[in-house]
Amino acid sequence: MNTNPIRVVIVDDHAVVRSGLRDFILVHDDLELVGEASGGRSAVDVCAQVSPDVVLMDMVMPDMDGATATENIRRQNADIQVIALTSFREEDLISAALKAGAIGYLLKNVTADELADAIRSAVAGKPTLAPEATMALMHAATQPPQVGHDLTEREIDVLQLMVEGLNNQEIAERLVVGLSTVKYHVSNIISKLEAHNRTEATSIALQQGLVK
Repeated sequence: MNTNPIRVVIVDDHAVVRSGLRDFILVHDDLELVGEASGGRSAVDVCAQVSPDVVLMDMVMPDMDGATATENIRRQNADIQVIALTSFREEDLISAALKAGAIGYLLKNVTADELADAIRSAVAGKPTLAPEATMALMHAATQPPQVGHDLTEREIDVLQLMVEGLNNQEIAERLVVGLSTVKYHVSNIISKLEAHNRTEATSIALQQGLVK
């Protein structure tokens, strides 16, 4: 049985929150604080240096959000488990955190015992979700997929140029492909966006945020 303490990094842009979490970790013999960060960018650097077991990650920070930081940390070291610890219960934040690889999503009103159990569970590879996070996942699972979710990367490229106002010939020249290829992509795009024509497809693309 591994008796080494669980190595924890705290990430939060509020000093008072970090202080409270620091005190919480100190009273648990099986937890060890090995690093702190006040933002997402520094969190990525700290984790690269100290390789913690678990990161307690705030979600909303000014320099780099928690989901992006989580994704970068997990890309560098998939053994590091991240628990989102935040005041926000918005569905898009929850989805972003879990999609980025967080194993848990807890609100900051969680009790000390619940947080300690979540950290231990994370090391064991077991997720811990606040009820709000579970509800958000259930809601997302019952929603129809967003229009345009099945567009390929090349179709997105073509769509971007359509939105910029280029015609098929101009798109073909820009992407260095044949005119017939562009026509094929445009037809697929109109179909996948459930549009009636090219103009409606570009309008839907902008409304759905499918292109910049």
